Amino acid sequence: MTEHTTQPEDHHRLITAMRKEEQQRQNGYREQAMKLFPPVCGRCSREFSGKGLRELTVHHKDHNHDNNPPDGSNWELLCVYCHDHEHTRGLQEREAGGPDASNERPTLVHSPFAALAAKLKQAD
Repeated sequence: MTEHTTQPEDHHRLITAMRKEEQQRQNGYREQAMKLFPPVCGRCSREFSGKGLRELTVHHKDHNHDNNPPDGSNWELLCVYCHDHEHTRGLQEREAGGPDASNERPTLVHSPFAALAAKLKQAD
C-alpha cells in the first residue's frame, strides 16, 4: 500500500480512539455526578427520573472538561436545554458587547479535538 492510502486510515483510527477516550471520560464523571447530586436541573429546577435522566448533563462550571475533582465542585447538573443555553449565552453576550465581551471568564474553552492536528502529525 502507498503512504497516501494508509494515512487516512491512521487518521481515522486516531480520531476514533480520541472519540472513545472522550466518551469514557464523560461517562466516568457523569456517573460520579449522578451519585453526588439530586436529579434536578441546577438552573430551571426541573426534576428528572427514569428515562428522563438522560436529559440531564454534567456542566463544567469553569468550562474545562479536564477539571474533574472527585468532590464534584466543578460540576452542576443541567438539563439539555439549560446546558445549551449556558454555552450559547457567552457567545451571544460577546456579540452584543455585553458583560462577557471583556473575556473576564472563559466560555467554550474545552475542545476535545484541540490537540488533533498535533497528534495527526505525530502519527505520520
